[in-house]
Amino acid sequence: MTIAIRPAVPADLPLIASLIRALAAYEKLADAVRFDEATLGEKLFGKRPYAEVVIGELDGAAQGFALFFHNFSTFEGKPGIYLEDLFVRPEARGHGLGKALLAHLAALAVQRDCARLEWSVLDWNEPAIGFYRSLGARMMDEWTVMRVDGLALGELGAQAGNTHPIG
Repeated sequence: MTIAIRPAVPADLPLIASLIRALAAYEKLADAVRFDEATLGEKLFGKRPYAEVVIGELDGAAQGFALFFHNFSTFEGKPGIYLEDLFVRPEARGHGLGKALLAHLAALAVQRDCARLEWSVLDWNEPAIGFYRSLGARMMDEWTVMRVDGLALGELGAQAGNTHPIG
């Protein structure tokens, strides 16, 4: 099988949306998917893209994707790449596409002078954890992810008042 990794283009938006939904279903989080496809397209391909996507193909057929964005390490004084989503369709697994997607992101990180490539994984996803470890990734058990979203995000943001201009 021939593996190819390519940057996504706006015409890939329906494909990206379907892969996100497939990932959510695999992670048992289908009910959490609320995006509007047009808004997703604007955030990925508009005037100020917030994330990038690469498409993984096997023999010319799109079978997976990686969605990522830059973060920043103050300790390193350099950017990093944060992998938000990595997904390969179940029927396409075992051919090296997931590894190729991660290797592509690692090469981008090196090319862009990034200090690290990192991501989160669900603690029950033993196949993914084993796969990531086989590539040299290590668990960051001393860190816990924190999140503010929905109503709590709005309430916290409202506390900013008029004393701190938001630009």
